[in-house]
Amino acid sequence: MNSFSQYNANNNEQLITPETLKSLGRYDFPDPISIDPDGVGIVAMGGDLAPETLISAYAQGLFPWFNEDEPIAWWCPEPRCVIVPTDYQPSKSLRKQASRVRWQVTLNQAFDDVIHACSLPRSDGLNTDLPEGEHTWIHDEMIEAYTKLHAHGFAHSIEVWDDAGTLIGGLYGLKIGNIYFGESMFHRASNASKLAFWGLMRLCEQSNVALVDCQLPNEHLMSLGATTLPRAEFLSQLDTLIATHSVKWQKNSHNSLSVSLLDSKESWQLNS
Repeated sequence: MNSFSQYNANNNEQLITPETLKSLGRYDFPDPISIDPDGVGIVAMGGDLAPETLISAYAQGLFPWFNEDEPIAWWCPEPRCVIVPTDYQPSKSLRKQASRVRWQVTLNQAFDDVIHACSLPRSDGLNTDLPEGEHTWIHDEMIEAYTKLHAHGFAHSIEVWDDAGTLIGGLYGLKIGNIYFGESMFHRASNASKLAFWGLMRLCEQSNVALVDCQLPNEHLMSLGATTLPRAEFLSQLDTLIATHSVKWQKNSHNSLSVSLLDSKESWQLNS
């Protein structure tokens, strides 16, 4: 097992290889296809959510998904929901909305606010990306774990702000090499999460991120242009995706971007 302290995604990208990342954790995760030949999706139980455990798991195609006060469950679903950023096409109505609002999109400016907003049930009126009354799996243990990954430069948030400077939507996930593992999104204004997703697609395309893992398919993701890959195909691509370096996403690496520019050829500018 290697020390996680040397694997800061912001400063030591040359150390990030599939082999080293898989060896970070204390646990030997089983091969998903061998342990779950029927494609149920769950491949292991137990362990912890230490940063090294999470990065080791993601590098092997696994992610945690469990309710509070239940054992940690590690999943690798069949099939895998993904989207290729260069294939993304926003709807006409979203393009029209982006052209007329004065909202801004940012990177890594409010990770804590975004993950807490994503954790709220729809019944609170603040996370309308969830079915009515449904609670999320993003409980305190998960929030603490992904906040640590954010501090290490692996977890990132995209935020959408209205013209009064109020956070109205966003999403978060992990970037390792040139794959982004999406986790959750929220909105407090119409289509704000879709604009955050569009911002993510633009940023991924610009940063050499070739694939976004959406984990499990649902109607909302499919409406955004997601598709599915057979699990074996996703896993076969993973080592190459992780080993390919991409543009670093740091707290102040990119300027804010007007959502009206999402549909232009103008790049999301790096902060000089």
